[in-house]
Amino acid sequence: MNFIDELTWREMIHNIMPNTKEKLSNEKICGYVGFDPTAPSLQIGNLAAIMLLVHFQRYGHKPIALVGGATGLIGDPSGKSEERKLLSVEEIQFNLECIKKQLSHFLDFGNITNKAEIVNNYDWFKDFSVLEFLRDIGKHLSINYMIAKDSVQSRLSSGISFTEFSYQLLQAYDFFWLYKNKGCIFQMGGSDQWGNITAGCELIRKKLGSEAYALTCPLITKSDGTKFGKSAAGEKIWLNPNMTSPYKFYQFWLNSTDEDAKKFIKIFTTLSKEEINTLIEEHEKAPNERPLQKALAKDITIRVHSKQDWENAVAASSILFGEGTTEQLKKLSENELLAIFEGVPVETISKTALEEGINIVEFLAVKCKIIPSKSEARRIIQNAGISLNKIKIPSIDFKITQDMLLNGKYLLVQKGKKNYILVKTL
Repeated sequence: MNFIDELTWREMIHNIMPNTKEKLSNEKICGYVGFDPTAPSLQIGNLAAIMLLVHFQRYGHKPIALVGGATGLIGDPSGKSEERKLLSVEEIQFNLECIKKQLSHFLDFGNITNKAEIVNNYDWFKDFSVLEFLRDIGKHLSINYMIAKDSVQSRLSSGISFTEFSYQLLQAYDFFWLYKNKGCIFQMGGSDQWGNITAGCELIRKKLGSEAYALTCPLITKSDGTKFGKSAAGEKIWLNPNMTSPYKFYQFWLNSTDEDAKKFIKIFTTLSKEEINTLIEEHEKAPNERPLQKALAKDITIRVHSKQDWENAVAASSILFGEGTTEQLKKLSENELLAIFEGVPVETISKTALEEGINIVEFLAVKCKIIPSKSEARRIIQNAGISLNKIKIPSIDFKITQDMLLNGKYLLVQKGKKNYILVKTL
């Protein structure tokens, strides 16, 4: 197979310029995808575009990731109902450096012929005067041509500033600059970028008399109609572990519906067609085992974070939804512990109260008021209904001491199978 064949079976092609398949089948070329640094992290909504670059490099082509230090100061109107908040140069630069690190998890920047490259369009825009830009670039794309693009049409009724209207021309110049200076003849992106991308092809044709190539992938949607890229609570899923914990990241993919998992595993992993078909067959035989979701969550969590983060997420899931062990619980960082038990009741106790040890009945009924009375606490303990840090409390004489604290701060109390209370020491 070639690159286009790969994307075709993965259902990752929405639009494609004429002659693109022939060009990519017959020679190795340079292509790029642009990312605007509007936040200190990319989110999973960017992953499809990243995977375009991943497959592009896998088939021997040279990928360029353009991080828009200049265009990020303007804001792309594509897919937006209102104007973005403008960021400062300092904010953009910080975001840019964060995104560079994230992209290095996916692309090979090593000593290979088709090694990946990251460029910043601020480098060629910072000394470009307004008059020079309007005279040399602006005259090549008519207002009629620009206004016909979907990204502009969708904003005409609500209003679009000249700032955002100019974005199309700036992105077109990016493609022109990369074509001229890097030999980059191919641009990829999400389907909402088609208007901006083809504007670049048109600028190259008019200024250089040359042909450029382009391809977009579909915007990802979920089978239930809800927006892809957000958790059930409506939170964005980021690639930065400080913004979305690896556990939450893992759970997002693990909780995919069967229909979505069949689609996502093609788009967001590098598993082969044969491997995916085998997983689908396994899933159809035992859907309750969720082999598709587990393979998807494993592949993408390791790729975005690390194998250790994936192992921790699996262990965390076992702790919360399965038996789990005290050893697994002790290995969790504070952030991981809080992410797993987000939303469970939290009680507090003075750390000094544990210095000499505190009786479990006193702890449950008086100090933390987890159970209404001492007699009720004794009854539940005697029926093996209380666990502390995943260990069953053996008797009503059990004492809790400071050395039992998780991360030197927490105790995990479990009533029955599913009721958790996190106790925090102060």
